[in-house]
Amino acid sequence: MPAAKRTSAAASVSVRALYEPDLDRADAIFRVAFGTFLEAPEPETFFGTADYVRTRWAADPHAAFAATVEGEVVGSNFAANWGSVGYFGPLTVRPDLWDQGIGRRLMEPVMACFDAWGNRHLGLFTFSHSPKHLELYRRYGFWPRFLTAVMRKQVAVSAPVPGRVLYGELTAAERTEALSLGRALTGALYEGLSLEREITAVQAQGLGDTILLEGADSGLDGLAVCHCGAGSEAGEDVCFVKFGAVRPGPDAADRFERLLDACEQLATERGLGQLDAGVNLAREGAYRRMVDRGFRTGLQGVAMHKPNEPGYSRPDAYVIDDWR
Repeated sequence: MPAAKRTSAAASVSVRALYEPDLDRADAIFRVAFGTFLEAPEPETFFGTADYVRTRWAADPHAAFAATVEGEVVGSNFAANWGSVGYFGPLTVRPDLWDQGIGRRLMEPVMACFDAWGNRHLGLFTFSHSPKHLELYRRYGFWPRFLTAVMRKQVAVSAPVPGRVLYGELTAAERTEALSLGRALTGALYEGLSLEREITAVQAQGLGDTILLEGADSGLDGLAVCHCGAGSEAGEDVCFVKFGAVRPGPDAADRFERLLDACEQLATERGLGQLDAGVNLAREGAYRRMVDRGFRTGLQGVAMHKPNEPGYSRPDAYVIDDWR
């Protein structure tokens, strides 16, 4: 792109809310941006039947933002509110407009979201081998910590897991109670951490279901928010565990094994052949258990935190997520 034209484009960038009529364009840019950066042979088809843009917009349209040049969408970014924790992404810009400050412009409204929500711990997933990505986010106070492995395995048919309940099968009153129990579980891992928005978004959009593992003390031993199949963040023939966690304590590793069994059971019931799940390598116990079960890394990045603290990425935390 000629230097004069690039300067003109950068100077005319505006940032606004992302609206429903923008979604096809934002989705196309999202795919080609990732595909181009990762040198895919057909970048416009990157991510296949998985959908990140429409699902995240529908989960919270007020936390979705577009960058425009002369009225045309050229990039987007999304913020997510997990109670005391906030994260953002995917942040994508049309490749011919890279390195012109548009990414910085798209950071401004998501940081304003975090301020308004009062999140105490912020995070993101980015490419560990890209100095420009690390430097962009460092400017906003994020610091690179441990690698995050996005792992996968072929689904193995297993026996039904005792005490497994699906959120989608509960009554309205039971769902209210389940959300409360879920907050208690995640809050025990990190004060104020709540997956309520993810659980309700999956249910409202029909993206999959949330697994609940009943405990012996009327609480929950674990939960897993799962996307299933095409049109979700999983994609065709995939069950993707967007977030999973078990109650901390001496038997957490055993509870984690039970949760993974329950995820494979859900995948089997949905006729899905692959199970995807991300784990931060600071969670050493969880990572080792997943490797021992046959999970292998398909994509690897780095988690950046603000402030530069572990949050819930600790050796004793049996948690699945990847902040993509």
